[in-house]
Order: sequence, then C-alpha cells, then structure tokens
Amino acid sequence: MTLQRRVPPSISESFDPIVVAADLSRRFAETAAEVDRSGETSRANFESLAGAGLLRLTIPETAGGHGAGLEATSKVVEWIGRGEPSTALILAMHLINHATVVRTWPQEVATRLQQESCVGISLLNALRVEPELGTPARGGLPATIGRRTADGWRISGHKLYSTGIPVLRWLLVWGRTDETEPRVGTFLVPADAPGIKVVPTWNHLGMRATASHDVILEDVAIPFDHGLDLRPASAGGRDAEYWAWATLTVSSLYNGVALVARDWLIDFLKTRKPSNLGAPLASLPRMQEAVGEIEALLRVNARLLSSTGRDVDAGRIPEIAESGLIKSTVTNNAIAAVEIALKLSGNHGLSRGNPLERHHRDVLCGRIHTPQDDSVRLAAGKGALEPS
Repeated sequence: MTLQRRVPPSISESFDPIVVAADLSRRFAETAAEVDRSGETSRANFESLAGAGLLRLTIPETAGGHGAGLEATSKVVEWIGRGEPSTALILAMHLINHATVVRTWPQEVATRLQQESCVGISLLNALRVEPELGTPARGGLPATIGRRTADGWRISGHKLYSTGIPVLRWLLVWGRTDETEPRVGTFLVPADAPGIKVVPTWNHLGMRATASHDVILEDVAIPFDHGLDLRPASAGGRDAEYWAWATLTVSSLYNGVALVARDWLIDFLKTRKPSNLGAPLASLPRMQEAVGEIEALLRVNARLLSSTGRDVDAGRIPEIAESGLIKSTVTNNAIAAVEIALKLSGNHGLSRGNPLERHHRDVLCGRIHTPQDDSVRLAAGKGALEPS
C-alpha cells in the first residue's frame, strides 16, 4: 500500500543541482584522504556548498530556496558522497530536516531557519540518541528533559552521535517535558548557547570526519516557541514522508561510496598488468564476471533510488516498512559491491596508499543508520503476517 501526498518539486531551470554537486564532488575528493586522517569536519567543503546554493536545496522557493524534491536531493547527496562522504552525511541531515521537519513548525520559527540557511553556513541536525536509551527508533522515552520556567525552557541531557556538531548552527534536541504527563518533541537549541559542552568522543573506523561527538546540555535556556511538536508520548513518532526522505537520502550517500569504489576498481583492473599474465587483469573472465556482479548490485540500487524518489515527488509516499526495506537493500548492496572490489584487488585494496580501504570503512557505516536490518525485517514480517 502507498500513501498519497502531493509534494511537487520545483527547481529553477537555470540551476542544475546535480551538475553542481558533481563538480564539487571532484573537488572534495582531492582532500578526502586528508579529511579522513584528521577526523575533522571540513568547513571549507561547507563554504563551497553554501556558495553553490546546495545548503538551500530543499528550502521552499518562497523562502529563498530551490524547492528540490527527493529524487534530485538524493542524487546530489550521492554525488557528494562520492567525493567526501562525511560531508555528504552532514549535508543529508540538514536537507532532510529542512524538507520535512522544519516545514511543520510555526511559520516565524521556520522562516528564520530557512533564511539563515539561504545566506550562509547555517546547518542543522537532530540530536536524538542517548547513552541509556540507544536509538529512539527502538522505542522508549528520552532522558533529556525540558523544564518549563517563567521565561521559556531549560534543557538538560546527554546526546550521542551528534553528527556534524563542529559546524552546526542549530540543534534539534529530542526530549520530554517535566510535566506530570510528559510530552515528547523537539527543542530548538542554538549550538553556541551557554550550557552546551561538546565531548570529543568520536573515533570511529569510518565516516570519521562527521565528528559525531557527545553533546551535554546543562540547563540550556531557550524561548517558549522553541519547544516544538510537543505531543503525548502515545501520539507516535515521525510520519511516512519523513522516513522516505531519511532512508532514501542516506542510502544514496552509501551508494555513492560504492560507485566511487567501483570506479577505482575498474581503473585498477584496466591498468594492472602482472608480468606473468602479459595483459591487464581486466582481460580475465573471472574479473569480468565479478565486476558484472558489482554492476548488478549497483544498477538495482540505481533503479530503487530513482523510482522511489520520483514516487515521493509525485505524492506516492511508501509506507514506513517499505522505506526501511529499500534502505536495507541499497546499503547492503553497496557494502557487498565494495567487498567484492576488495577481494579482486587483494593487498592493493587494503593499502592505505589507495582509497579503496577508506571506501570500505565508510560504506560499512550504512549498516548502523536507522532503521537497522533486524528492525526492518521484523516490521516487514509482522506486516505480512497480520490477519487480512
């Protein structure tokens, strides 16, 4: 079953975001290895994205943005993921939230964030994961608390995996109120507000430059109108449109990583000529068949990503379970494609002098993003087994 909702894309004819993203991707690739080694988010990349107009890609035209739909947005993120995937993930989170969450807020608050993102580097992302709770998608109430005062809210809590925190302007902090019957929702917090402490904990195998450190909020003051979408805990979570955007855009990023890994492998097989063979590795049927397997995985991904993006832009929103299955399929295909490339390239692929080992570390992170494979399969299986 597909939910119907009309969300027409509207990009100016004079602006082709995919061409712009492809050009930036090539530039970002030049420093990607250095960014990975340092583990520091590249502010220069976001200056380039802002200058090219991509930070306002999903902001409505009426607010100064480009009003892009999901198909174009996913392709942009895919291209940036080919160049520097940590940059692409921070960009993806910003674009997803502007396309879905921000538009549901009171006009005055939404307009402020939209205008800021149209004129400079004003990035936003949601802070949801907590030490005790883990990922919110698996249920439970947040420990982060918004305490009502005479002047507004005071926010206290501890968040993990705060992707892009060094370059964020706004934090969408998921928490609950201190009321007798608590409400759950988002508290909009400036990243530079007094009482915010960033603890540099991020030291992961892949996606290192996302700098997804811990954030501790200690009695952070915000106005009343920055408590947003506060609802009873029983009201449920995010809707199907949000999940379509979130799953497809993040999946596109990891597909981009697999595509650039495929490109490296093809160049390697065409140029590597072992003396005992006297010809390029690409001439061997075994190599040709294995590359064909990679092509099959990535072409399935391309079809899934493009057709789902078009459906959402036309108002045909997949159910949440279907979006999860698409995310699982695309990310696992991407991982499988890179792993095949590693097998074919041998020691060359694992050498830090070549980019394939970095692509492998980065693409593995696709498994961790919500929704994870077990919860995707569980939801799909329950749905199929429900009485008709």
